[in-house]
Amino acid sequence: MRMFNIPNLFTASNLMCGVVAIILSFSGRTDIAPYFIFLGAILDFFDGFLARLLKQQGELGKQLDSLADMVTFGLAPGIIMMQILISTTICTGIGPCIDQGFQVYEMADKDYTVVATFNIWVQQFFTGENTNYIPLFALLIPFFSMFRLAKFNIDTRQAESFIGLNTPSNTIFFCAFPLLLAQYGTAAGWEHDLIMWLVQPVVLVPIIIIMSLLLISEIPFFGLKFKSFKWKNNEIRYIFLISCGILIPALLVWSIPIIILLYLLLSIINNARRGGQQNKTHEIQS
Repeated sequence: MRMFNIPNLFTASNLMCGVVAIILSFSGRTDIAPYFIFLGAILDFFDGFLARLLKQQGELGKQLDSLADMVTFGLAPGIIMMQILISTTICTGIGPCIDQGFQVYEMADKDYTVVATFNIWVQQFFTGENTNYIPLFALLIPFFSMFRLAKFNIDTRQAESFIGLNTPSNTIFFCAFPLLLAQYGTAAGWEHDLIMWLVQPVVLVPIIIIMSLLLISEIPFFGLKFKSFKWKNNEIRYIFLISCGILIPALLVWSIPIIILLYLLLSIINNARRGGQQNKTHEIQS
């Protein structure tokens, strides 16, 4: 058993991307952290691809993949969303943040301000200076991601599709929030109003709960592995990929959450279609 083969090194690189994303989040750079998660997602795709190509699939690689995914697609998005919830529940502007002792960084190359609130919130929370429990809801993401990844390892039904939302899709969805805040947090217009509404705890916390529960749900989600490239039996995949090709250049960062929501919707439609076909087949056989 070769431990340090090429696929496993890609998996380890995925892990390190998650570690860097967490460090950046602790430092208040949630505007950069998502890019390392995206890089981790690319590495996560290629480690499996290379393992199949080089015929180096094995139990060790499978376990390493889950451990890396737990960091990059479990803990890292949880920390990022925790940082956002801290900012939105404590700091309502630069002045109030400074008054409360929070460290403020003015980015010379950006037209927005990043407020590094995490360390102060932790200190005040554990000393009893504040009782702001809302940011803890973000930890539901790594909590349910752990069960999702463990379930995937032992569930034989998930060879070609997923039962429950996969962790990379969940993480990519949440990565849109810091990117949208970075781009529209201080700009004027409907984009600013919409993202500021979305990151309010009354909206964001229910989103976190729903997406976390989808991780361990029994809802089937289609995968993007093609047995063949024919249209038949791949309709939903082609519709999804074509839609991505249109949405990404048209909406840029806004396309990220929309694509994940589209993935959820198409999976539900696909399940209903399959259920109808199975019922029709059953009626014919009867």
